[in-house]
Amino acid sequence: MNLSEHWQQTPRSLIRLYKFKNFREALAFTNSVGAIAESQKHHPDLRLGWGYVEITVTTHDAGHTLTEKDFLLAGAIDQII
Repeated sequence: MNLSEHWQQTPRSLIRLYKFKNFREALAFTNSVGAIAESQKHHPDLRLGWGYVEITVTTHDAGHTLTEKDFLLAGAIDQII
């Protein structure tokens, strides 16, 4: 799957930083990510702060490695914006 070039791929995860105007927008985005994660039953690690959300996607039950589920979730998250 082709992801946005904004995702950083490591051997064990996909990481992306999203920037927003304020905390409210970052929180709304985080809640949208949560809804997608629940629907896919695949949950990223989220770091939320004023004006940013950092997302790390890895497959925890596969030993913190990358699987197809990670790329599908990252692609779905990219569709929010």
